[in-house]
Amino acid sequence: MSTNDEASRGRKRAGTRRAGFLGISCGAKSAKGTGMIYSGEARLFGIATGIGTVLLSVFYVAVLAVGLATLAAPDAPIADPWFTAMEILILLLMPFMTGFMVAVHGFAPPARRVFSLMAVLFMAMVAMLTSIVHFAILTLARLPDFAGWDLVFAFRWPSVAYALDILAWDVFFAVSMFCAAPVFPGGGLRRAIRLALLASGILSLAGLAGVAAGDMQLRNIGIIGYVGTFPIAVALTVALFVRTRGEE
Repeated sequence: MSTNDEASRGRKRAGTRRAGFLGISCGAKSAKGTGMIYSGEARLFGIATGIGTVLLSVFYVAVLAVGLATLAAPDAPIADPWFTAMEILILLLMPFMTGFMVAVHGFAPPARRVFSLMAVLFMAMVAMLTSIVHFAILTLARLPDFAGWDLVFAFRWPSVAYALDILAWDVFFAVSMFCAAPVFPGGGLRRAIRLALLASGILSLAGLAGVAAGDMQLRNIGIIGYVGTFPIAVALTVALFVRTRGEE
């Protein structure tokens, strides 16, 4: 065998390993007959980020429930320490949600990866925008120099911070869900994931009714989409990842 042939085969093997790490290996038939095997690394990454997303979402819901239960008045904002805890949980949640959507992109069949890539991009936009908003609220909004800047930092309508957060969760997040749903064609568990993602996107988008009507109580519809329905979709997807044979 010539040196050139050995070098060529080495490059092909390296390319296969890189493709496998990104999520898809095309060299063997899977049990589902799709012609693809989800790589071991991407499969474990998806399971880990999915579990992290679900657990942090559960913690967030628990803190939110306590914060709402301790409100001084129905229209009063959630007070500390619950508000600060919610802000920190959101910041911790963003890398897990983005990583999970990257794993979904790795899982996507080649013909549907245009949708999964869009889902990743919009989830990254959610993470970037909401992280900026909540980090600024946690840090700058508490400084004396920014006292009185309620129209910028107050997390109530109307304010710049609240408007940007609505853009992130009720628009960008919804688009990400609509793009992720086609990644899971078929019936059974895949159908359940697809429907959960679509429901999450529809509910999140419906939260814009609060902006249109000037009634932020209507925005709670959107909160159900990304705090309630999305973790269910993630948990179902983790179950699918666990059942999927990985290339070790």
